[in-house]
Amino acid sequence: MLVKNWMSKTVVTIEEDDSMQHAMSLMKEHKIRMLPVVARGKLVGVVSDTDLKRASASDATTLDMHELLYLISKIKVQDIMTKTPITVSQNFTVEETAELLMRKKISGCPVLDDDGLVVGVITRDDLFKVLIMLSGLGKKGIQLAFQVEDRSGSIKNITDVIRKYDGRIASILSSYEYAAPGHRIVYIRTYDIDRAVLPKLVEELKQVAMLIYIVDHRDNKREIFHDLVA
Repeated sequence: MLVKNWMSKTVVTIEEDDSMQHAMSLMKEHKIRMLPVVARGKLVGVVSDTDLKRASASDATTLDMHELLYLISKIKVQDIMTKTPITVSQNFTVEETAELLMRKKISGCPVLDDDGLVVGVITRDDLFKVLIMLSGLGKKGIQLAFQVEDRSGSIKNITDVIRKYDGRIASILSSYEYAAPGHRIVYIRTYDIDRAVLPKLVEELKQVAMLIYIVDHRDNKREIFHDLVA
């Protein structure tokens, strides 16, 4: 999945010669926490709500309200912005971007096209939307987690049982994180299962794999069978 398909394409930008007060107004109006700073259409920096708070918290704390408003109207964005901003290409994958934001401890960054122009912004909220889509949460089905042997056919054994009970598969995700050696953790979201046969389904699933937990998002019920240990 590429960033260009998930980023926010309506980008609110600000000029480097604009005032800090204008930056504050834009963030409040659009309910955003970051503004790409441009000069002649090219990205030259980023100003965040953290930059604004940092600039307001120094000498400004000793000023009265009128003096403070005057001060922030005179401070230029170029004086408080981050001048070497972290960016991603529109052709970055969502996974690469998530790893970058986490490693750099930032909430989002501008997205650039091949000419270096700002074409979007990607934030943690956008990445959460991807996670929700991948997990199939919107279908309000049943999520099952298993530990399975890391071999061909181990997942098919599970899905065959689910389909036997007329279950439809919304998503399958797997990870080696927290899995025992030679195993992996598999997360399956399914729907269209008759709740009346769910107990029987669970017992049959336990015969083909180690069932870790089951969560019924429709009825808000969950049962934990095993705890994963880091």
